[in-house]
Amino acid sequence: MPTPPHAIGFTLDPLDRMSDKRDDEAFVARLRDDPATRFLLFLKDVPLFKRTQGHDALFGAQEAAKFGTPIQTVLLGRDTDGRALFACALDASPETAASALEAVRVEAIELRPVAMQGLVDAPIVSALGEARSMLDWHRRHRFCANCGHPTDDAGAGWRRICGNCRAQHFPRVDPVVIMLVTDGERCLLGRQPQFAPGMYSALAGFIEPGETFEHAVYREVLEEAGIRCSDVRYFASQPWPFPSSLMIGCFARATDTEIRIDEKELEDARWFTRAEVAAMLDGTHADGLSAPKPFAIAHHLLRSFVDGTGE
Repeated sequence: MPTPPHAIGFTLDPLDRMSDKRDDEAFVARLRDDPATRFLLFLKDVPLFKRTQGHDALFGAQEAAKFGTPIQTVLLGRDTDGRALFACALDASPETAASALEAVRVEAIELRPVAMQGLVDAPIVSALGEARSMLDWHRRHRFCANCGHPTDDAGAGWRRICGNCRAQHFPRVDPVVIMLVTDGERCLLGRQPQFAPGMYSALAGFIEPGETFEHAVYREVLEEAGIRCSDVRYFASQPWPFPSSLMIGCFARATDTEIRIDEKELEDARWFTRAEVAAMLDGTHADGLSAPKPFAIAHHLLRSFVDGTGE
């Protein structure tokens, strides 16, 4: 099975994360003060972009300082040009933020449309995804899960330590299987109520404790569509920073074909022929049905099915 292209969102990560240097506070401080260093700025979960001819997410130290001292900073790594890159969460009320955005000609744009519309280069999209996940994790883990005491960040932003019980807390990634079940010339697709009208996609679900990703595929497909399957094959993965998941793309073969929908999970599920899927991907389906865009790993599962490379 060929390696899918880097068109899958958030997968082109060229950063040297320098994990061996995160506890060297002097080294991290020198990076932060280096004039070449750049900063990704976030208001809550939303990244900021300079209003230039394009969309520039990289801020110099003086530009970043106009927004005040950040409430959280994370060292993301060093890019291929040798520049360090930090993520910063800004501490600003909506009124202060609006005034600052106008004063320095900056706009806040949600990350999902930025990635889907290709508003910035793929390496920056990946760095923004890493930044969003990390800053969200810090915001959600201000208190120790062991004793409830406030925690402090450490390791250049890559862990938190409880000042009371000394427990250490590390960022977590939630694994999710996303699977395209096939039956010869057909594949199984479903839709959830929140999908765009007419859009169908591969089934997906979180991996539970004690499961392999293969068993999660079997369970989720059976629970959501009543279909039993076998022969699970790994395809590719995609970091998904909403807030912090790892999509594990798979193919599987159906061993029966009678669909029994779990209406709590799906609005509809049906079998689609290879020709129908090709039309959905190309935007030419006779009934106006559509599929996820190239930004999503589901698109590449479907494209591989149409091309016959996922068999």
